[in-house]
Amino acid sequence: MTSETVARGLEGVNVAATKLCRIDGQKGELIYSGYDIYDLADHSTFEEVAFLLWNLRLPNAAELTALQDNLRAERPLPDLASRILREIVGQIRPMRALEMSVIISGALDPQSSDLTNAQLKVTAARLTARMPTVLATYHRLRQGLEPVAPRDDLGHSANFLWMLNGREPNELEARVFDVAMILHAEHEMNASTFSALVTASTLSDMYSAIASAIGTLKGPLHGGANEAVYKLVDAIGTEQNIPSHVEALLARGERVMGIGHRVYKTTDPRAIILEKLGHELAAVSADRKYFDLSLKLRDYLARKLEGKPLYPNVDFFSASVYKMLGIPSDLYTPIFAMSRITGWTAHLLEQYADNRLVRPNALYEGAGNREYVEIASR
Repeated sequence: MTSETVARGLEGVNVAATKLCRIDGQKGELIYSGYDIYDLADHSTFEEVAFLLWNLRLPNAAELTALQDNLRAERPLPDLASRILREIVGQIRPMRALEMSVIISGALDPQSSDLTNAQLKVTAARLTARMPTVLATYHRLRQGLEPVAPRDDLGHSANFLWMLNGREPNELEARVFDVAMILHAEHEMNASTFSALVTASTLSDMYSAIASAIGTLKGPLHGGANEAVYKLVDAIGTEQNIPSHVEALLARGERVMGIGHRVYKTTDPRAIILEKLGHELAAVSADRKYFDLSLKLRDYLARKLEGKPLYPNVDFFSASVYKMLGIPSDLYTPIFAMSRITGWTAHLLEQYADNRLVRPNALYEGAGNREYVEIASR
Protein backbone atom coordinates (compact mmCIF):
# COMPACT_ATOMS: atom_id res chain seq x y z
CA MET A 1 0.00 0.00 0.00
CA THR A 2 1.49 3.36 -1.04
CA SER A 3 1.08 6.81 0.45
CA GLU A 4 -1.26 7.58 -2.47
CA THR A 5 -3.67 4.79 -1.51
CA VAL A 6 -6.75 5.29 0.64
CA ALA A 7 -8.07 2.24 2.51
CA ARG A 8 -11.71 3.28 2.92
CA GLY A 9 -12.98 2.11 6.28
CA LEU A 10 -9.41 0.94 7.01
CA GLU A 11 -10.38 -2.38 5.42
CA GLY A 12 -7.43 -4.73 5.23
CA VAL A 13 -5.25 -2.48 7.39
CA ASN A 14 -3.67 -3.88 10.57
CA VAL A 15 -3.82 -1.09 13.14
CA ALA A 16 -2.57 -3.08 16.15
CA ALA A 17 -1.14 -6.40 17.27
CA THR A 18 -3.18 -8.34 19.82
CA LYS A 19 -3.08 -11.56 21.83
CA LEU A 20 -6.81 -11.43 22.51
CA CYS A 21 -8.70 -12.65 19.49
CA ARG A 22 -8.19 -14.34 16.14
CA ILE A 23 -10.86 -14.51 13.45
CA ASP A 24 -10.64 -16.64 10.30
CA GLY A 25 -13.45 -15.33 8.15
CA GLN A 26 -12.96 -17.97 5.47
CA LYS A 27 -13.18 -20.91 7.88
CA GLY A 28 -15.67 -19.33 10.27
CA GLU A 29 -13.34 -19.51 13.27
CA LEU A 30 -13.42 -17.29 16.34
CA ILE A 31 -10.67 -17.77 18.92
CA TYR A 32 -10.34 -15.98 22.27
CA SER A 33 -6.68 -16.00 23.35
CA GLY A 34 -6.18 -19.52 22.00
CA TYR A 35 -9.59 -20.96 22.98
CA ASP A 36 -12.16 -21.84 20.33
CA ILE A 37 -15.52 -20.11 20.80
CA TYR A 38 -17.32 -23.47 20.61
CA ASP A 39 -15.36 -24.80 23.59
CA LEU A 40 -15.93 -21.63 25.60
CA ALA A 41 -19.65 -21.68 24.82
CA ASP A 42 -19.93 -25.33 25.88
CA HIS A 43 -17.81 -25.26 29.02
CA SER A 44 -17.01 -21.78 30.26
CA THR A 45 -18.83 -18.90 31.97
CA PHE A 46 -18.87 -15.19 31.25
CA GLU A 47 -16.80 -14.51 34.37
CA GLU A 48 -14.18 -17.01 33.23
CA VAL A 49 -14.05 -15.39 29.80
CA ALA A 50 -13.66 -11.95 31.37
CA PHE A 51 -10.67 -13.23 33.35
CA LEU A 52 -9.26 -14.85 30.20
CA LEU A 53 -9.45 -11.62 28.22
CA TRP A 54 -7.93 -9.53 31.01
CA ASN A 55 -5.15 -12.02 31.84
CA LEU A 56 -4.67 -14.08 28.66
CA ARG A 57 -5.30 -17.32 30.57
CA LEU A 58 -8.16 -19.06 32.30
CA PRO A 59 -8.42 -18.63 36.08
CA ASN A 60 -7.90 -21.26 38.71
CA ALA A 61 -10.69 -21.82 41.25
CA ALA A 62 -9.40 -19.24 43.75
CA GLU A 63 -8.89 -16.59 41.07
CA LEU A 64 -12.38 -17.15 39.66
CA THR A 65 -13.93 -16.85 43.12
CA ALA A 66 -12.01 -13.63 43.74
CA LEU A 67 -13.24 -12.14 40.46
CA GLN A 68 -16.83 -13.19 41.15
CA ASP A 69 -16.64 -11.58 44.60
CA ASN A 70 -15.19 -8.42 43.11
CA LEU A 71 -17.91 -8.16 40.47
CA ARG A 72 -20.63 -8.67 43.09
CA ALA A 73 -19.14 -5.94 45.27
CA GLU A 74 -19.10 -3.48 42.36
CA ARG A 75 -22.70 -4.07 41.21
CA PRO A 76 -24.42 -1.26 43.19
CA LEU A 77 -24.47 2.13 41.48
CA PRO A 78 -23.13 5.34 43.03
CA ASP A 79 -25.88 7.49 44.51
CA LEU A 80 -25.32 10.18 41.88
CA ALA A 81 -25.75 7.70 39.03
CA SER A 82 -28.97 6.37 40.56
CA ARG A 83 -30.40 9.87 41.01
CA ILE A 84 -29.51 10.91 37.48
CA LEU A 85 -31.11 7.78 36.03
CA ARG A 86 -34.33 8.72 37.81
CA GLU A 87 -34.14 12.23 36.34
CA ILE A 88 -33.43 11.24 32.73
CA VAL A 89 -35.52 8.09 32.34
CA GLY A 90 -38.08 8.55 29.60
CA GLN A 91 -36.11 11.41 28.06
CA ILE A 92 -33.18 9.56 26.52
CA ARG A 93 -32.57 6.17 24.93
CA PRO A 94 -30.85 3.41 26.93
CA MET A 95 -27.52 3.62 25.05
CA ARG A 96 -27.24 7.28 26.02
CA ALA A 97 -28.07 6.38 29.63
CA LEU A 98 -25.31 3.77 29.59
CA GLU A 99 -22.85 6.23 28.11
CA MET A 100 -23.69 8.83 30.75
CA SER A 101 -23.37 6.30 33.56
CA VAL A 102 -19.85 5.40 32.43
CA ILE A 103 -18.91 9.08 32.39
CA ILE A 104 -20.37 9.56 35.88
CA SER A 105 -18.40 6.58 37.20
CA GLY A 106 -15.24 8.11 35.79
CA ALA A 107 -16.00 11.51 37.26
CA LEU A 108 -16.44 9.98 40.71
CA ASP A 109 -13.31 7.82 40.58
CA PRO A 110 -10.29 9.62 42.10
CA GLN A 111 -8.05 6.95 40.52
CA SER A 112 -9.39 7.42 36.99
CA SER A 113 -6.11 8.85 35.71
CA ASP A 114 -4.06 5.98 37.17
CA LEU A 115 -3.16 4.00 34.07
CA THR A 116 -1.19 1.25 35.77
CA ASN A 117 -2.22 -2.27 34.80
CA ALA A 118 -3.47 -3.12 38.30
CA GLN A 119 -5.73 -0.06 38.53
CA LEU A 120 -6.97 -0.48 34.96
CA LYS A 121 -8.14 -3.99 35.86
CA VAL A 122 -10.03 -2.54 38.83
CA THR A 123 -11.77 -0.12 36.46
CA ALA A 124 -12.51 -2.89 33.95
CA ALA A 125 -14.19 -5.02 36.62
CA ARG A 126 -16.13 -2.03 37.96
CA LEU A 127 -17.56 -1.15 34.55
CA THR A 128 -18.35 -4.78 33.80
CA ALA A 129 -20.22 -5.13 37.10
CA ARG A 130 -22.16 -1.87 36.87
CA MET A 131 -23.41 -1.94 33.29
CA PRO A 132 -26.07 -4.61 34.00
CA THR A 133 -27.29 -2.61 37.00
CA VAL A 134 -27.55 0.56 34.89
CA LEU A 135 -29.61 -1.11 32.18
CA ALA A 136 -31.89 -3.02 34.56
CA THR A 137 -32.44 0.11 36.67
CA TYR A 138 -33.20 2.18 33.59
CA HIS A 139 -35.72 -0.37 32.34
CA ARG A 140 -37.50 -0.74 35.67
CA LEU A 141 -37.76 3.01 36.18
CA ARG A 142 -39.25 3.65 32.75
CA GLN A 143 -41.92 1.08 33.57
CA GLY A 144 -42.79 3.01 36.71
CA LEU A 145 -41.27 0.27 38.87
CA GLU A 146 -38.61 0.44 41.53
CA PRO A 147 -35.23 -1.08 40.67
CA VAL A 148 -34.55 -4.63 41.81
CA ALA A 149 -31.44 -4.92 43.95
CA PRO A 150 -28.68 -7.25 42.76
CA ARG A 151 -28.31 -10.62 44.44
CA ASP A 152 -25.01 -11.98 45.67
CA ASP A 153 -26.11 -15.59 45.15
CA LEU A 154 -26.53 -15.21 41.39
CA GLY A 155 -23.89 -15.15 38.68
CA HIS A 156 -23.30 -12.17 36.45
CA SER A 157 -25.74 -13.09 33.67
CA ALA A 158 -28.47 -14.58 35.87
CA ASN A 159 -28.34 -11.54 38.13
CA PHE A 160 -29.00 -9.22 35.18
CA LEU A 161 -32.12 -11.16 34.18
CA TRP A 162 -33.24 -11.08 37.81
CA MET A 163 -32.78 -7.31 38.07
CA LEU A 164 -34.43 -6.74 34.69
CA ASN A 165 -37.52 -8.92 35.01
CA GLY A 166 -37.89 -9.20 38.79
CA ARG A 167 -37.95 -12.97 38.33
CA GLU A 168 -35.14 -15.41 38.88
CA PRO A 169 -34.31 -17.09 35.56
CA ASN A 170 -34.42 -20.83 35.35
CA GLU A 171 -31.25 -22.79 34.68
CA LEU A 172 -31.74 -22.87 30.90
CA GLU A 173 -32.50 -19.15 30.63
CA ALA A 174 -29.47 -18.26 32.73
CA ARG A 175 -27.19 -20.49 30.69
CA VAL A 176 -28.48 -19.28 27.31
CA PHE A 177 -27.96 -15.66 28.27
CA ASP A 178 -24.54 -16.40 29.74
CA VAL A 179 -23.46 -18.00 26.47
CA ALA A 180 -24.85 -15.03 24.52
CA MET A 181 -22.69 -12.80 26.71
CA ILE A 182 -19.63 -14.97 25.98
CA LEU A 183 -20.30 -14.79 22.23
CA HIS A 184 -20.41 -10.99 22.27
CA ALA A 185 -17.49 -10.48 24.65
CA GLU A 186 -14.77 -9.91 22.06
CA HIS A 187 -14.38 -9.63 18.29
CA GLU A 188 -10.97 -8.27 17.42
CA MET A 189 -10.60 -4.81 15.80
CA ASN A 190 -14.18 -3.67 15.19
CA ALA A 191 -15.23 -0.04 15.00
CA SER A 192 -16.03 0.47 18.68
CA THR A 193 -12.82 -1.22 19.83
CA PHE A 194 -10.80 0.97 17.48
CA SER A 195 -12.49 4.16 18.73
CA ALA A 196 -11.68 3.15 22.31
CA LEU A 197 -8.02 2.65 21.36
CA VAL A 198 -7.86 6.01 19.60
CA THR A 199 -9.11 7.72 22.74
CA ALA A 200 -6.77 5.74 25.00
CA SER A 201 -3.80 6.47 22.74
CA THR A 202 -3.96 10.11 23.87
CA LEU A 203 -3.54 8.76 27.45
CA SER A 204 -7.08 9.72 28.28
CA ASP A 205 -8.59 7.46 30.98
CA MET A 206 -10.36 4.13 30.52
CA TYR A 207 -13.79 5.58 31.33
CA SER A 208 -13.48 8.12 28.50
CA ALA A 209 -12.26 5.42 26.12
CA ILE A 210 -15.24 3.21 26.97
CA ALA A 211 -17.63 6.15 26.51
CA SER A 212 -16.11 6.57 23.03
CA ALA A 213 -16.70 2.88 22.32
CA ILE A 214 -20.33 3.10 23.44
CA GLY A 215 -20.88 6.13 21.24
CA THR A 216 -19.47 4.20 18.29
CA LEU A 217 -21.49 1.06 19.01
CA LYS A 218 -24.63 3.21 19.14
CA GLY A 219 -24.45 3.71 15.36
CA PRO A 220 -26.84 1.47 13.39
CA LEU A 221 -24.07 0.14 11.13
CA HIS A 222 -22.28 -1.40 14.12
CA GLY A 223 -24.29 -2.33 17.17
CA GLY A 224 -27.85 -1.75 16.02
CA ALA A 225 -28.17 -4.79 13.78
CA ASN A 226 -29.75 -7.08 16.40
CA GLU A 227 -32.52 -4.56 17.11
CA ALA A 228 -32.97 -4.10 13.36
CA VAL A 229 -33.43 -7.86 12.96
CA TYR A 230 -36.14 -7.79 15.61
CA LYS A 231 -37.91 -4.91 13.83
CA LEU A 232 -37.70 -6.77 10.52
CA VAL A 233 -39.21 -9.97 11.91
CA ASP A 234 -41.82 -7.99 13.83
CA ALA A 235 -42.82 -6.14 10.65
CA ILE A 236 -43.12 -9.41 8.72
CA GLY A 237 -45.45 -10.77 11.39
CA THR A 238 -46.39 -14.13 9.82
CA GLU A 239 -44.77 -16.67 7.52
CA GLN A 240 -47.20 -15.77 4.72
CA ASN A 241 -45.83 -12.23 4.63
CA ILE A 242 -42.18 -13.24 4.15
CA PRO A 243 -42.11 -13.28 0.30
CA SER A 244 -43.81 -9.92 -0.20
CA HIS A 245 -41.82 -8.25 2.56
CA VAL A 246 -38.47 -9.55 1.28
CA GLU A 247 -39.34 -8.62 -2.31
CA ALA A 248 -40.19 -5.07 -1.26
CA LEU A 249 -37.04 -4.85 0.81
CA LEU A 250 -34.80 -5.97 -2.04
CA ALA A 251 -36.63 -3.75 -4.54
CA ARG A 252 -35.73 -0.75 -2.38
CA GLY A 253 -32.10 -1.86 -2.41
CA GLU A 254 -32.11 -2.47 1.35
CA ARG A 255 -30.18 -5.16 3.20
CA VAL A 256 -31.74 -8.05 5.06
CA MET A 257 -30.38 -7.33 8.51
CA GLY A 258 -28.58 -10.16 10.25
CA ILE A 259 -27.32 -11.61 6.96
CA GLY A 260 -23.67 -11.17 5.99
CA HIS A 261 -20.67 -9.86 7.87
CA ARG A 262 -17.69 -7.64 7.07
CA VAL A 263 -15.24 -10.39 8.13
CA TYR A 264 -16.98 -13.77 7.88
CA LYS A 265 -17.29 -15.27 4.39
CA THR A 266 -19.18 -18.23 5.78
CA THR A 267 -21.69 -18.61 8.62
CA ASP A 268 -20.70 -16.72 11.75
CA PRO A 269 -19.87 -19.42 14.34
CA ARG A 270 -21.72 -17.37 16.96
CA ALA A 271 -24.89 -17.66 14.86
CA ILE A 272 -24.53 -21.45 14.79
CA ILE A 273 -24.25 -21.55 18.58
CA LEU A 274 -27.16 -19.18 19.13
CA GLU A 275 -29.42 -21.07 16.73
CA LYS A 276 -28.80 -24.28 18.70
CA LEU A 277 -29.55 -22.51 21.99
CA GLY A 278 -32.60 -20.89 20.42
CA HIS A 279 -34.04 -24.32 19.64
CA GLU A 280 -33.53 -25.39 23.26
CA LEU A 281 -35.18 -22.23 24.58
CA ALA A 282 -38.04 -22.35 22.06
CA ALA A 283 -38.90 -25.90 23.15
CA VAL A 284 -40.04 -24.55 26.53
CA SER A 285 -40.88 -20.93 25.68
CA ALA A 286 -44.35 -19.48 25.27
CA ASP A 287 -42.85 -16.68 23.19
CA ARG A 288 -41.15 -18.64 20.41
CA LYS A 289 -42.92 -16.90 17.51
CA TYR A 290 -39.99 -14.67 16.57
CA PHE A 291 -37.50 -17.53 16.63
CA ASP A 292 -39.71 -19.70 14.42
CA LEU A 293 -40.24 -16.81 12.03
CA SER A 294 -36.50 -16.15 11.91
CA LEU A 295 -35.94 -19.76 10.85
CA LYS A 296 -38.60 -19.45 8.15
CA LEU A 297 -37.04 -16.21 6.94
CA ARG A 298 -33.59 -17.78 6.79
CA ASP A 299 -34.94 -20.77 4.83
CA TYR A 300 -36.85 -18.54 2.41
CA LEU A 301 -33.78 -16.43 1.74
CA ALA A 302 -31.74 -19.59 1.09
CA ARG A 303 -34.24 -20.58 -1.62
CA LYS A 304 -34.60 -17.05 -2.96
CA LEU A 305 -30.86 -16.43 -3.18
CA GLU A 306 -29.90 -19.96 -4.23
CA GLY A 307 -26.34 -19.99 -5.53
CA LYS A 308 -25.50 -16.74 -3.75
CA PRO A 309 -23.76 -16.47 -0.37
CA LEU A 310 -26.22 -16.51 2.55
CA TYR A 311 -24.45 -16.25 5.85
CA PRO A 312 -26.40 -15.43 9.02
CA ASN A 313 -24.41 -13.50 11.60
CA VAL A 314 -24.71 -13.38 15.37
CA ASP A 315 -27.43 -10.72 15.24
CA PHE A 316 -29.81 -12.87 13.21
CA PHE A 317 -30.63 -15.18 16.11
CA SER A 318 -29.72 -13.01 19.10
CA ALA A 319 -32.85 -10.91 18.47
CA SER A 320 -35.30 -13.80 18.87
CA VAL A 321 -33.30 -15.42 21.68
CA TYR A 322 -33.40 -12.17 23.65
CA LYS A 323 -37.12 -11.89 22.95
CA MET A 324 -37.69 -15.31 24.51
CA LEU A 325 -35.72 -14.15 27.56
CA GLY A 326 -38.11 -11.24 28.10
CA ILE A 327 -35.68 -8.53 27.00
CA PRO A 328 -37.14 -5.48 25.20
CA SER A 329 -35.66 -4.81 21.76
CA ASP A 330 -34.22 -1.38 22.54
CA LEU A 331 -31.94 -3.02 25.12
CA TYR A 332 -30.34 -5.38 22.58
CA THR A 333 -27.54 -2.99 21.63
CA PRO A 334 -26.88 -1.90 25.24
CA ILE A 335 -26.59 -5.59 26.14
CA PHE A 336 -24.03 -5.89 23.33
CA ALA A 337 -22.04 -3.19 25.19
CA MET A 338 -22.66 -4.93 28.51
CA SER A 339 -20.85 -7.97 27.13
CA ARG A 340 -18.26 -6.28 24.91
CA ILE A 341 -17.02 -4.18 27.85
CA THR A 342 -14.72 -7.13 28.61
CA GLY A 343 -13.19 -7.11 25.14
CA TRP A 344 -12.96 -3.32 25.00
CA THR A 345 -11.17 -3.12 28.33
CA ALA A 346 -8.87 -6.02 27.42
CA HIS A 347 -7.76 -4.19 24.28
CA LEU A 348 -7.24 -1.08 26.37
CA LEU A 349 -4.95 -3.02 28.71
CA GLU A 350 -2.84 -3.87 25.65
CA GLN A 351 -2.94 -0.30 24.36
CA TYR A 352 -1.88 1.35 27.62
CA ALA A 353 0.92 -1.21 28.09
CA ASP A 354 2.53 -0.28 24.77
CA ASN A 355 1.00 3.04 23.83
CA ARG A 356 1.55 5.10 20.72
CA LEU A 357 -0.66 8.02 19.75
CA VAL A 358 -2.98 7.08 16.87
CA ARG A 359 -2.33 9.69 14.21
CA PRO A 360 -2.99 8.50 10.63
CA ASN A 361 -2.63 10.55 7.47
CA ALA A 362 -5.22 11.74 4.97
CA LEU A 363 -4.72 11.99 1.22
CA TYR A 364 -5.35 15.59 0.19
CA GLU A 365 -7.54 15.98 -2.92
CA GLY A 366 -8.51 19.64 -2.53
CA ALA A 367 -7.65 22.75 -4.53
CA GLY A 368 -4.09 23.75 -5.37
CA ASN A 369 -2.36 26.95 -4.30
CA ARG A 370 -4.76 29.86 -4.15
CA GLU A 371 -4.17 33.56 -3.82
CA TYR A 372 -5.96 35.22 -0.93
CA VAL A 373 -8.44 37.89 -2.06
CA GLU A 374 -9.68 40.56 0.32
CA ILE A 375 -13.37 40.24 1.20
CA ALA A 376 -14.33 43.47 -0.53
CA SER A 377 -13.11 42.05 -3.83
CA ARG A 378 -14.75 38.62 -3.65
